[in-house]
Amino acid sequence: MQSLLDPAILFFALGVFAGLVRSNLEMPAAISKFLSIYLLMALGLKGGFALAASGFTPSVASSLGLATLLAVVVPLVGYALLRRVLSGFNAAAVAATYGSVSAVTFVTATQYLEAQHIAYGGYMAAAMALMESPAIILAVLLANALRQQQAVATTQVVGMTASGAATLGVAGMGSGGAHLGNKGPHNLSVGKILHESFTDGTQLLLLGAMVIGLVTGDAGKVAMQPFSGDLFKGMLCLFLLDMGLSTARNLPAVRKQSPWLLAYAVLAPITHATLALGLAWLAAVPAGDAVLLMVLGASASYIAVPAVVRYAIPEADPSLYVSLSLGVTFPLNIVVGIPAYTQAVQRLWGG
Repeated sequence: MQSLLDPAILFFALGVFAGLVRSNLEMPAAISKFLSIYLLMALGLKGGFALAASGFTPSVASSLGLATLLAVVVPLVGYALLRRVLSGFNAAAVAATYGSVSAVTFVTATQYLEAQHIAYGGYMAAAMALMESPAIILAVLLANALRQQQAVATTQVVGMTASGAATLGVAGMGSGGAHLGNKGPHNLSVGKILHESFTDGTQLLLLGAMVIGLVTGDAGKVAMQPFSGDLFKGMLCLFLLDMGLSTARNLPAVRKQSPWLLAYAVLAPITHATLALGLAWLAAVPAGDAVLLMVLGASASYIAVPAVVRYAIPEADPSLYVSLSLGVTFPLNIVVGIPAYTQAVQRLWGG
């Protein structure tokens, strides 16, 4: 109950309530964007200050390595499972959504740990940045592979139904069409995805702020404390109010999803968090970092992945992956998940 009485969680609940009763309460788009920029900047600075104080230790390397491993394993396993109930393109999109991470869930978790006086490494912000892109890249590769399979199957059908020179001509046209299709906007190369991932505004701001915090160290921390420290909680409350409104808007789409997908939206985060817990325990990761690894593993992207997937995999249904991540998994993690993950780590670590 104490975790539910946190102001940030209560503002999120207020946003959901306002959306459900169809209040005219809304957050202007410009303000919402500013809050997002502020949270990423403050989070990056905190991570840089913490990394400047601790240095790049084996514990840091271990946490970052586990984050990278989770970022690869989770989307691949998710795709294999989802392929049983969804088309290939939808399975790739949903797997990417649950293989990537939610910055707001991560920020909320750091505030919860601070309220519980549980130490964590600020460098975990770098872990979050590392985990954002692999799932997107894998989804695009899977989608391109599916398109190639479809092109081959189409060519084979044409080859079986045509004859002689006509067969060769049609097959050549089909091959050329497939080749031209690979130049389309939805057949992005890995290099293009990597470039967009690392030059994306949110990613660049987070990593840039972390570098600034690392370079300026304690002096920078003192100078930025009124901005990145004292104001942080209030800004987070405003942003979660806006996220509550967005969650309420996505609930009608959630009702249209199949029970299997709703079960996945609930059970997948728990499974991913459990996997992260086991890996963190085997690697003897500090308790606070273990909680954040669980949060990162359990979270689902509702901003970065949809922005890329809508362009790279237009065959997938956006209402599917957005409604599941924002309408089910996000509130589940915010209200129940973060306290539960923390208690699991405390019991296993003996804290």
